[in-house]
Amino acid sequence: MGAALARAWLAAGHPLTVWNRTPARTEPLAAEGATVAASAAEAVAASRLVVVCLLDDASVGEALEGADLSGRDLVNLTTGTPAQGRARAAWAEARGARFLDAGIMAVPPMIGNPASGAYVLYSGSPGLFEEHGETLAVPAATRYVGADPGFAALHDVALLSAMNGMFAGVLHAFALIRREDIAPKDFAPLLVSWLGAMAPLAHQTADQLQSDDYGKDVVSNLAMQVAGNATLLATAEEQGVSPELLTPYMSLLERWLATGHGDEDTTGAVELLDVGRADSTV
Repeated sequence: MGAALARAWLAAGHPLTVWNRTPARTEPLAAEGATVAASAAEAVAASRLVVVCLLDDASVGEALEGADLSGRDLVNLTTGTPAQGRARAAWAEARGARFLDAGIMAVPPMIGNPASGAYVLYSGSPGLFEEHGETLAVPAATRYVGADPGFAALHDVALLSAMNGMFAGVLHAFALIRREDIAPKDFAPLLVSWLGAMAPLAHQTADQLQSDDYGKDVVSNLAMQVAGNATLLATAEEQGVSPELLTPYMSLLERWLATGHGDEDTTGAVELLDVGRADSTV
């Protein structure tokens, strides 16, 4: 990812100094016009805007431990948690730097391609984002999600978590048809179309959550959804497919139904996920 970001800035004509813990990885970038620094501290000293993209948060601290960050604008494109983003912001500010944390919603081949749909979430110093916004928008579109430096990571992980749940469903669907005379490539367009049609229901879920009304505009209530799960489980058994990707969600819905919310939407089950609330064990 770091190389993809660097190439996008080089292609746009931005002067760039690069450093990598494995020096050989900087050689292709040097051939494309980048200046190679001998250390992270030297790379930091070369520019006011410093972009970091490493393995994890601990790597960021280790790489920049000896660097003078005073007066620098530090943008951390390393995937981390909200708490790490907030702690890293305080760490950077204590060293005299402005700070932005980020979450990259893309894979490397999408970087530098405006048509790919790639974007990067940013949170932290609004002044830094405003001043360097055009530069940051070169590799991918930018979305500023707030002054709280933990918000970029929180948005990132929330979106990735939803993606993982979707992929779990996709894998289960393909497992159901796997032993039949149904070509996966023939089934895939139906799957993509169906998921695309269902995705906008997230707006309804958001409306119910924001209004605190889980019975608002219900089409398929919780009781019906739980009853319908029996067919999904029976089909999995008939097809010789483990239901383990489905049962955690189904169990959650059953627990919420047992508390008397059958006429509402499934949205209310979010209460059981909020382990910080007193009623989350209902």
